[in-house]
Amino acid sequence: MKKIILLRFLITLTLASIFGCTTPYAYQANEFEDLVVIEANITNELKNQQIKISRTYTLEESAPRFESQAEVYITDDIGNKYDFQENNQTYTSINQFQATADRSYQLHVRTKDGHSYISTTEKMPTQTEIENLQATAVTKNGELGVEITVNSTDPTNSSKYYRYEYEETYKVIAPYWYAKKAVVVNGAIELVDRVEEARVCYLNQSSKELLLTNTSKLSEDKVVNFPVRFIDSKDVIIRNRYSILVKQYVQNLAAQTFYETLNEISNSGSILSQTQPGFFYGNLTSVDNPNEKVIGFFNVSSVSTKRLFFNFKDILPGKEQPEYQYNCPAVIPEEEAYRYIFDLTSSTAIELVRSGTKSYYPTQDTPIILYDIQCGDCTSFASNIKPSFWID
Repeated sequence: MKKIILLRFLITLTLASIFGCTTPYAYQANEFEDLVVIEANITNELKNQQIKISRTYTLEESAPRFESQAEVYITDDIGNKYDFQENNQTYTSINQFQATADRSYQLHVRTKDGHSYISTTEKMPTQTEIENLQATAVTKNGELGVEITVNSTDPTNSSKYYRYEYEETYKVIAPYWYAKKAVVVNGAIELVDRVEEARVCYLNQSSKELLLTNTSKLSEDKVVNFPVRFIDSKDVIIRNRYSILVKQYVQNLAAQTFYETLNEISNSGSILSQTQPGFFYGNLTSVDNPNEKVIGFFNVSSVSTKRLFFNFKDILPGKEQPEYQYNCPAVIPEEEAYRYIFDLTSSTAIELVRSGTKSYYPTQDTPIILYDIQCGDCTSFASNIKPSFWID
């Protein structure tokens, strides 16, 4: 029973997306327990705070079941109430607010079936700023790459427990972009001027692992060169220009213990192993039934952020640039010409252009080359909107 409950806990909790894949396991679902899952982390950022509420689900189901129509609010120790409303599969505070160090906070949830849940009272820890974020060329496990490390210091020696997340954004440059694009008009291919950016685009992704460290056993509260990200030198995300935004959360011992337990379970090999510790509790309980299992944690943390930019050649000068993410051959072998080289009147070319799967690139020696659309039009898989924070 405990193994099955824990399995669903790891799958249901959004944090479980960071755990990666496990070997498929055949099991009986007759012991399934329908439990509420609550993920809440409010910070000292002035913003619309968010809380996620869902239900456990079986392995046969494809996604967590969002718990709709819940009443969600946070109170503080002087009577302020912060109401949340349902918004796109999450609960968002109606008004912006920020946690402060002189207040304590408590989460309240009442589901549509009338069950009520409450957290322990939590206070925000000391805020500690990220002092330095740096990227360095290193070799790890025999692979050359870029390691991004963070440094911070709390002179009051009171932060101690740290969790990190990151968001990374990188530039994509289509290798076979051309100022004109092929379109089909009245059953024939015509070349027209492009009116939208299609050569330079941007992609982004967020961290999917628990990054934790603590200084509780050190004489000073210093985080020194903690590695938040290693990127292999062959990884396409650093082919051109790359940026990372690192978030440093200071949290209390209870939150650190909760996340460390999650991390230990996720890295223990098979989550159905004989060493499974079973269900473990956070700081949330049922108001109506003290014996009811409640999954999740209400965390109040301080946060500091810092952004870093670099170009591939800045960190790895003289090294070979990573390959483009799609196959776009610089030289087309003769035996492969039928896949790329066409006459403008070719019915095959007309159908490929009409389908939107191919882009045009001119040459002096052949009438027309049709590459996969991703080779000449980056908007086919990325955004051409330059992020507001981007610095070239």
